[in-house]
Parts: sequence; structure tokens; C-alpha cells
Amino acid sequence: MNDVSPINIRIDALAPEFVDAARQLAEQLQLPMSGDAEFALQLGTSGLQLQELGEAAAGAVRVDFVEGALAHRRQHGGGSGQMIAKAVGIQPGVRPRLLDATAGLGRDGFVLAQLGCEVTLIERQPIIAALLADGLQRGLSDEEVQPIMQRMQLLSGNAIELMQNWSGEAPQVIYLDPMFPHRDKSSLVKKEMRVFRPLVGADDDAPALLAAALALASHRVVVKRPRKAPSIAGQQPGYALEGKSSRFDIYPKKALKTRAA
Repeated sequence: MNDVSPINIRIDALAPEFVDAARQLAEQLQLPMSGDAEFALQLGTSGLQLQELGEAAAGAVRVDFVEGALAHRRQHGGGSGQMIAKAVGIQPGVRPRLLDATAGLGRDGFVLAQLGCEVTLIERQPIIAALLADGLQRGLSDEEVQPIMQRMQLLSGNAIELMQNWSGEAPQVIYLDPMFPHRDKSSLVKKEMRVFRPLVGADDDAPALLAAALALASHRVVVKRPRKAPSIAGQQPGYALEGKSSRFDIYPKKALKTRAA
């Protein structure tokens, strides 16, 4: 996947009071504030959103940790019984330090942070990273969500390079959900795929991503895949957890132990 977007995007301020902030964002992302475009990165009262333009455009994509689907999952989700929780090794007394190296819109990272993990997120597509940063910032202002946001840290950049040059204590678990080239990511609804597919493309360097993760993680690497997709080329997983539409390939290195009291 290339870090530079292959589609035409402009920055729009949805109200006069957002013009200055929109200009700063345009400069940061090196995007224009006028002209024809396929998508508009729009800044307004609801935060930052990416809107498809033209006829039959899909709805806007934004990161919202306070309301919507994530709020429902936070309030009514499966807790530590969720398959993703089992995959990363959450169990009584065990909440691993986790690196989500393919953060996207931050949904899986949010679920794991909600369950008590300290989660570092990496997103290398600058526009997706900007949407995620905006969602994290807005989440800090919500009393209920704020403690979860405080367990999430965002890094913007190439995950392979960041992992290869990691400083400090290594993450116990690294979580990967690379874009699969021939099938939509099951976690994304259709309108988001219309944005993600041209914006992000396929993660053709997934084998290098996996290799970097295996070299860095102290305890295990977890890779989310479509249920019938092949494993990433390279080292084969030790075992897998399989659901209806997706599975988690587990690459164990050593056992996660209960924290000392």
C-alpha cells in the first residue's frame, strides 16, 4: 500500500469558523482547499469527516467513539468473551500491552482498550490517521469514553519502519488487520469500503509487516483474516480462532502471565 492517496481529495470547511483549522490541515496533509475532487475531507461542528462527492455518493465516514456502533458495542458487547479478546490473550488478570499496527478507523483498538489494554495505534495513511486523531480527541471530552481514550496512543507513519526502529519496551502483543486484496474487510460497512479501497488499496507488503511484528512482539502476534483467506506468506501461525466471516491467526512466542498483585 502506498502512503500517498491515489484519489483526488480536497479540504472543505463546513462553516466560516473552521476555515483557519481547515487551512492548517490542508497544509499538514498537502491537499488543496478548492477545485474538482472525488472526495472532500470536511471540518465542521461534528469533527472531521471524509465525504465522497458526485452523484450517488455514499455517506460521510468519520471516527466516533462516543455514539453509534461503537457506543452500542461498548454498552452491549461481549466483553472479554469476544473472539478478538481471546485472540490477543485477554484473560482474568491478563491485559497485554498491545500494538495495533494497522489501526484504520480504530475500532478493534477501541474494543481492546475498553477491555483494559494499553493500546498503541499505527496508521500510515495520513488521511485515515487524521480522521482517527480527530475521533480520539473528541472522545477525550466525553466523561464515559475518556478513560478508554487515555489508554489509546496514535502514531502516524509506516508501521514496518516504526516497528523496525522501535525504542523502549516492546509490545507484548501485536495485532494486524491488513487490507485483503480480493475481499472486503468484514469489519467495514459498504460506504466505508467505497472510501477505503481507492484510498488505501491492498496491503501488498503484508509479509514484511508480519515479519517486523514477529521480530518485535514479546509474546504473540495476531493477524485478522477473512475466514477462507490464506495465511500471510512467511511463518505459519501456530493456531487460529475461526468465526463466521473472519478468523484470527495466532503466532505465539511465549505465554502471557497474570500480573503480580
